[in-house]
Amino acid sequence: MTNITDFKEAKIGGTVQEYLWNYDNQAIAVAYETRGQGMPLLLLPAFSTVSSRDEMRGMAERLYDRFEVVALDWPGFGDSDRPGVQYGPEFYHQFLADFVRSIFARPVTIVAAGHGAGYAMKLGKTHPQRVSKVVLVAPTWLGPLRIMGVPEPVRDFVRETVRTPGLGEFLYDLNTHPAFLEFMYKQHVFVDPAKLTTEFIAQKRDSTQHPGGRFAPVAFVTGALDLAGDREAVLAQFQPLPVPVKVIIGTLAPSGSLSVMEAVAQLSGVKSARVAGSLGMHEEYAEAVVEAIGDFL
Repeated sequence: MTNITDFKEAKIGGTVQEYLWNYDNQAIAVAYETRGQGMPLLLLPAFSTVSSRDEMRGMAERLYDRFEVVALDWPGFGDSDRPGVQYGPEFYHQFLADFVRSIFARPVTIVAAGHGAGYAMKLGKTHPQRVSKVVLVAPTWLGPLRIMGVPEPVRDFVRETVRTPGLGEFLYDLNTHPAFLEFMYKQHVFVDPAKLTTEFIAQKRDSTQHPGGRFAPVAFVTGALDLAGDREAVLAQFQPLPVPVKVIIGTLAPSGSLSVMEAVAQLSGVKSARVAGSLGMHEEYAEAVVEAIGDFL
């Protein structure tokens, strides 16, 4: 771990640092940011084409006075390195386990948004001594093409096509065009379209324009980062419950995702709360989410 305050600009108002993760004999620089003092609280942004610790800023601003808040950019996203590896569940599970072991001297509470939910739960199962409790905010388990019912061979073809030079870069550029990003936010990420200003969308697009930027996002979109393939596999992550868990349900989320959130909330021992938001409510309605998890934390 190296203190590099000028590594990248602060996104949650804290101190930016760099964690060098050794994966398959390759050093991958991961950006993370720390703010506040107290019990450790790790904020995991949702996986998406525009995934960044910046989306956790609103939550961090409301929590740093009580906790040592740490927000990271997943490898392959945000300000972290984006090598052309085959991104998948084992890659991210191993990263999260190594990061938590290296950065935190005591058990950490994890707040995971979106697709980060499965990885937080898996870490709680495999390393319960390192996790004190888990909050899942609008959790998801299936990538966009998978939840749309796109067959696996087609998803594999899309993933490998986007990974190729030239054509893949062209397709990624289309997928990160401001108009397309705004369309996707309106579809299932934000509720209030007035918040999708030109500046907001431009900032999101800027976050995608890094060397190797397409590799991890296409893995997410095509379902290669899914830890569970169906509802039964999702629910199995909570049986038995490895650590205390609270799920925050986005009542305006797409029906497929919402139904799984509700199923998780019905499991024995799982606490729950509801916020009138969609899949990006950890960013759009950070104040309401923090209020919903305050008693649990």
